[in-house]
Amino acid sequence: MFDSPAALWLRTSLAYPILETLHIIGLATLFGSLMIVDLRLLGLLRRLDLTALARSVLPCTLAGFALAAATGMTMFYARAGELIANPVFTAKIGLVMLAGCNAGMLHARGPLREDFTSRCQAGLSVLIWIAVIICGRWIAYI
Repeated sequence: MFDSPAALWLRTSLAYPILETLHIIGLATLFGSLMIVDLRLLGLLRRLDLTALARSVLPCTLAGFALAAATGMTMFYARAGELIANPVFTAKIGLVMLAGCNAGMLHARGPLREDFTSRCQAGLSVLIWIAVIICGRWIAYI
């Protein structure tokens, strides 16, 4: 897998920087849409109806995640051996899983509401996704 013709082509052509660009666009779309809802749960943007806001940005959140995941998995295929050995990459993947668990627990509680638990989960979401972004940038330097 590490030296397959497809992986070699991805590493040595313009495909990889294009994938990186699309990955950042996906992450920005995901994080930007999540941030709006998280800020609302944290008590900011109170003029916006929470339910309508969450419903409105959900397609952007899902599209951003799909784009980031698809491009991320393709980039992983191109450099799997190198990335598996990188502790910052494994931290990033662990943080993405933690973010997914946090979101799953938030939504498993039923409709979004403005309570202490939701505020804590929104704050945790912001911190986790910022850490994901930091790890993503550091992968190339560690």
